[in-house]
Amino acid sequence: MENPQALTGPDAAVTAPPPASAAPAPGPKKLPEVTPAFWIMKIAATTLGETAGGLFAQTLKLGYFLTTVLLFLIFVVTLAVQLRSRRYHPFFYWTVILSTSTAGTTMSDFMNRDASATYLSGGATSLGWGPQGLGLGYPAGAAILITLLLAIFAVWRSTGLTFALRDIVTFRAEALFWTAILVSNTLGTSMGDFLSDSSGLGYAGGALLVTGALAVLVALMKVPAVPNVLLFWIAFVLTRPLGATAGDFLTKPLAKGGLDLGTAGSSAVLLTVLIGFTVRAQLRERRDAVPRER
Repeated sequence: MENPQALTGPDAAVTAPPPASAAPAPGPKKLPEVTPAFWIMKIAATTLGETAGGLFAQTLKLGYFLTTVLLFLIFVVTLAVQLRSRRYHPFFYWTVILSTSTAGTTMSDFMNRDASATYLSGGATSLGWGPQGLGLGYPAGAAILITLLLAIFAVWRSTGLTFALRDIVTFRAEALFWTAILVSNTLGTSMGDFLSDSSGLGYAGGALLVTGALAVLVALMKVPAVPNVLLFWIAFVLTRPLGATAGDFLTKPLAKGGLDLGTAGSSAVLLTVLIGFTVRAQLRERRDAVPRER
């Protein structure tokens, strides 16, 4: 891309400045610049969230309910660390992204998948054990999540706080940002599972469809009438099903069109990739901080 920051849109997407009373206090940035490396890390984190969520819920047989509770608590802890930090720390930020991705995976599975006894592990008699869920189905689950995400954006807009990532420095603005991230990752999981399991496209077909949709978003960057902030959030949601289908492709059996690498092996590889990029981002932040301190 000639101007990768344009896809982030949050920095250029606010069509009208917020009221002066709601303007964020000046201070160091809390969120990263959105570059091609950002999107690579986002897809790696969401793919890892898919494989890690399956590792806990299915491979280790904790079930969607207990895994969701556990991963949501981890999300709360990582978010608290991020909110308390005074400036952008790549490790803190991407840990929260990863925790929203893993929690979003099992939250989506718990909402959408069948609660019948066929999904319960041996000896399970109550909700909480085995990979069972509420059985809402992907269309109903997606409708609920879309409604919730739109409600978050409506509240966000009503506060007059900016959508620009580099200007999100207040506690309230960042709390709204992370709430939207958690819901968008959960919604993206539902979309990815629907494309892979129910649409008939399969894992490769679902990934190709999402990739095509992302290409359309890149083209829409050139259309002034389309707000860049809208493009950013659609891209953020769509990279989640891309990660989900990629995760399914890595872990599912060969008979189902996957590579059968397993949840543990795939998670280890993806975690290594994400840690490598995070260390790179952390070193860059330290290097860039030297001129600012002078």
